[in-house]
Amino acid sequence: MDLNRATILGRITRDPEVRTTTSGQSVTTLSIATNRAWTDAAGVKQEKSEFHNCVFWGKLAEIAGQYLTKGRRIYVEGRIETRDWTGQDGVKRYRTEVVVENMIMLDGPRGATSPAGQSSNDTNVSRPSANQPVIEEEIKVEDIPF
Repeated sequence: MDLNRATILGRITRDPEVRTTTSGQSVTTLSIATNRAWTDAAGVKQEKSEFHNCVFWGKLAEIAGQYLTKGRRIYVEGRIETRDWTGQDGVKRYRTEVVVENMIMLDGPRGATSPAGQSSNDTNVSRPSANQPVIEEEIKVEDIPF
């Protein structure tokens, strides 16, 4: 059995590019940056960013093109594909991409304001109102699936 699965949580590095194929299908491309920080053996803090090329197809491409913008946090799931082509100069080129099958928009663009006029970084997170009771359930070890 084989598994080709990619899970990425990061920030969009550029506004999505939306196109339509000759057959009329929507396709959106964008790049997501993920960051990693660690301390090396000498005690110096190190940081590194990775950039992931992502492709959305069909209805998901239309939604991504409409709602996503540079700087937004996003969670995507999909599969990794590498495509190749020969450039005009005759050199064979390769591009590895995440073909996105599912996404969750984690917040609004940086500096966005909520309806109350306050800055918000979690516009998609629902919080209970003052009238709603907060229900907390106890998690039992037996209920954890792993």
